Amino acid sequence: MKYTVSAALLLLPAIAAAQSEYLVDWDEAGDEAIGYMVDLVRIDSSNPPGNETEVANYIRDVLASEGIASEMYALDPDRGNLVARIRGNGSKRPILIMGHTDVVGVQADKWSEDPFGAVRKDGYIWGRGTLDDKDNVTAGIMVMLLLKRLEVELDRDIIFLAESGEEGTPEVGINYMVEHHWDKIAAEYCIAEGGGMREEGGEVRMVGVQTTEKKPRRATLVARGTAGHGSLPRTDNAVVMIAEAVAKVGRWQTPVRLNDTTRAYFERMASISGEDAARRYGSVEDPAQAADVDSWFRENDPFHYSTLRTSVVPTIIDAGFRKNVVPSEGSAVLDIRMLPDENVEAFYQELAKVIDNPAIEIVPEPIYRPEAPPSGIDNEMFQTIERVAKRMYPNSTTIPVMATGATDMAQIRSKGTEAYGIGPARTLEEINSRFGAHSDDERISEESLKEMVRFLWNIIVEVGATK
Repeated sequence: MKYTVSAALLLLPAIAAAQSEYLVDWDEAGDEAIGYMVDLVRIDSSNPPGNETEVANYIRDVLASEGIASEMYALDPDRGNLVARIRGNGSKRPILIMGHTDVVGVQADKWSEDPFGAVRKDGYIWGRGTLDDKDNVTAGIMVMLLLKRLEVELDRDIIFLAESGEEGTPEVGINYMVEHHWDKIAAEYCIAEGGGMREEGGEVRMVGVQTTEKKPRRATLVARGTAGHGSLPRTDNAVVMIAEAVAKVGRWQTPVRLNDTTRAYFERMASISGEDAARRYGSVEDPAQAADVDSWFRENDPFHYSTLRTSVVPTIIDAGFRKNVVPSEGSAVLDIRMLPDENVEAFYQELAKVIDNPAIEIVPEPIYRPEAPPSGIDNEMFQTIERVAKRMYPNSTTIPVMATGATDMAQIRSKGTEAYGIGPARTLEEINSRFGAHSDDERISEESLKEMVRFLWNIIVEVGATK
C-alpha cells in the first residue's frame, strides 16, 4: 500500500531537528506497518529449522516494489540474510538498522490464538515474533520505504539487515555476516532490539536503550561416581553429588559490581521513581544499605538482582534411568550470564571452589557471542535518541540499560560499532504478564508498533539526513 507524503522545509530556528522537515501521515504509515507485521508473523520462521529465506524473500519483494534493491547472503540456502542500502553522500559513516527474522518455537496448544495467525484483537497483534523480533524488522522495512519515498538527502548510507539465526544459531546469521560479509554491513552506529519503553498512566515515562548486555557462558556440571544397585548406599552417588552441587550454586550470591551503563541506569531510575524504589536504586553502592537492598531485590525483583552481578541459574538436572539403579553419572546445566567485564577463567575457578567437589567436572559451553565493550552514552547517536524521546514523550527519561539476556549486537559491538537497542512501549502490567517475548501469548500493541516506527524514523533521519 502506498500513500501520499510531502516534504516541507520548516522555517524554524536551528534547534529544529532534521526529521521535522518531512511530513508523514503517521496514521497511514502505522496502518501500513501493521500490514507488514501481520504478513511477517504469518510466515512460520521458528528456529529450528528457521526458514528465514522465506521471510527475506518477502522483504525483498516489498522493498523492490518501490525501487529499493537488496542482496541475499546465505550459508544455508534456507536461512538467508537480506541486506538493503539507501546511499547517502558518504560524508559520514553508515547507520545499520538490524532485526532478526527467526523466532523461537511454540507449543501451539497453550496459546489463546493461533501463534502464526497474526490475529488482530483488543488493539493487539497476537503471534510469535511480535515482540521478538518482527517488530524491529517491520520498523526497519517502513523506515527504508519512507526514506526512499521522500527522497531524503543523507550524509550517511542507511543499511537494513534482516538477519537469520539469532535464536541460538548465529553461525548462519550474524556470525556469517560479520566473518564473511562485514563490508556489506559495516557502520558507525547500529539500531536493533533489546530496549523498550515503560508506559504509565497512558504516557511513556521511561525510554530504555540497551547499550550493553551480559555474556552468555553456559556450563554443564558432570558428577561421576560408582554405579550399583539401588539398595546399596554409596558415598559417591552421582545423583547426590549433582544435587548438592546444584544446591550450592543456587545459593551462591556472586559479587555485586556496576559498570558505566548500570551505574547510570540506577542513578536515572532513582531520579524518576517513587520514594521507596528511589531509595533502593540510589543505595546499590551505599555500604550501609547495599546488603539490604540486594536482599530485597533477590526476593522481589529478579531483574535488578541480576543487573547487579553475574548470574548463575541451574536450569536442567539429568541423572538416572531406573528406580533401582545408582547411575554412574549425573549432570546439570547452568545458565550463566556474565557481566561484560567478567574474567571468564577466574569465574570458573571460583565456581569450582563453591562446588568444592573434585568428582564434579565443569564443562563450559562453546562461546558463540564475543566479548564486546558497552556502547557510549556521550556520542551523537545516544544523545539524539535522548532528544527524540524527549520531543515525542515530554515526561519521559531516557535510561541506558544492560540486557540480562543476549542479542546479536554483541558481534556488532565487537567490531567497533556503537549499537543501541530499542523497543515498543508497554505498561509494567503488560511487561509482567504472560504476553511477553518467548511466552505462550506473545503480542504487541498496534499503537506501540506505530510509535516504534515513528521513533526509529526520527532517530535515523536526525542522525543520517543532511542538515
